[in-house]
Amino acid sequence: MAQAEEDKEVSKLSSCDEAIQSRKKLPHSLQETLTAAFARIPVLSFPNVPGGRVIEIMADTTIPDAVKILSECNILSAPVKIPDAPSSSDWKERYLGIVDYSAIILWVLETAELAAAAFSVGTATAAGVGTGTVGALGALALGMTGPATVAGLTVAAAGAAVAGGLAAEKGAGKDAPTAADRLHEDFYKVILQEEPFKSTTVRSIIKSYRWAPFLPVATDCSMLSVLLLLSKYRLRNVPIIEPGTPDIKNYITQSAVVQGLEGCKGRDWFDIIASQPISDLGLPFMSSDEVITIQSNELILEAFKRMKDNNIGGIPVVEGQQKKIVGNVSIRDIRHLLLKPELFSNFRQLTVRDFMNAVVPTTPDSGKVIPPITCKLESTLGSVIHSLASKSVHRIYVVAGEGAEVVGVITLRDVISCFIFEPPNHLDNYFGFSVKDLLNQ
Repeated sequence: MAQAEEDKEVSKLSSCDEAIQSRKKLPHSLQETLTAAFARIPVLSFPNVPGGRVIEIMADTTIPDAVKILSECNILSAPVKIPDAPSSSDWKERYLGIVDYSAIILWVLETAELAAAAFSVGTATAAGVGTGTVGALGALALGMTGPATVAGLTVAAAGAAVAGGLAAEKGAGKDAPTAADRLHEDFYKVILQEEPFKSTTVRSIIKSYRWAPFLPVATDCSMLSVLLLLSKYRLRNVPIIEPGTPDIKNYITQSAVVQGLEGCKGRDWFDIIASQPISDLGLPFMSSDEVITIQSNELILEAFKRMKDNNIGGIPVVEGQQKKIVGNVSIRDIRHLLLKPELFSNFRQLTVRDFMNAVVPTTPDSGKVIPPITCKLESTLGSVIHSLASKSVHRIYVVAGEGAEVVGVITLRDVISCFIFEPPNHLDNYFGFSVKDLLNQ
């Protein structure tokens, strides 16, 4: 059964790339020129992460200490290093993968009855949290179904929600976005002080809660390989290691690459491509009927479920048959549901619009919800790159007509894909194994 699922994911990855390649309109000769150019640029030339040091977490670090490290360093994830690893140049013997803040939250949600030691039913009731409701949220977040699953998650999920309730009581929850940024304070102080949380190590959960693939490349690798991993192979970031010494020296993310493209303004090759309308380049790569949307009057639970089912990080919020865009919900917004007790009290009836009004940033002058970032089919690629880079967002929605109907979405991955393609077996030859097979293990 597991092998069938892996084969399905590999097939899905191939089909998605084939669809993108078939819709790209940048002349193939120009793509070949750019692909060859990026193949000659070493990864070493890419700027280092801020501060010049990659934060790592040892595998025997406890969950509370891992949360503390991520919070103090203001990062959402970090590579997990094996402290007692043999002296080897193979990164697979030195690193276990990446631990993500969201994965830790999901682990807490799944740890069922064990949270009962930290939170009594009375405390949960006082915080205004419906345990059955939060249990359903936990099951949704973990992609699990069935009455037994929901029942098993109830207590732990309620415990996680109470942490948000306590934060609200102390004033941190009055502004949901601010409270979300401060989630670690109460998450660390309240939940992770009890067993089994405080003694569980990162090593024990990393394999079951792998949030993103982990595939480093060496500093003598080409930028083409990195760009392919970030686009075709759907990695969020690529760790960089020194040849022969598998310690991570740098990280290259999708956002950093697009910001780098923004810095190419003034160069002939970039200006020629960036001045073209996105429609002339085949963007958006998906057709309008392939865009996954959510109506503002639908339940927020359905929005998160739709994102998870379709393996996407965000979804446009629309209204009416014309699908006029009125907002955007990101998968990361699920964290707000741990911070606003009043959202839980009406969780099963909570609409997307009500959720957005409660957690989405508003303009200082009017108090209205800040509109989603959009572009039109006649917008230039340069303007799209500028919006993505300057506003530090992962996607921009394409709208058409006076009604602002959503007809497409352009992600960071799509922008990177515009410029390159993979020569036959390029990455398999570099790594010496099938990249697709590794990423779907």
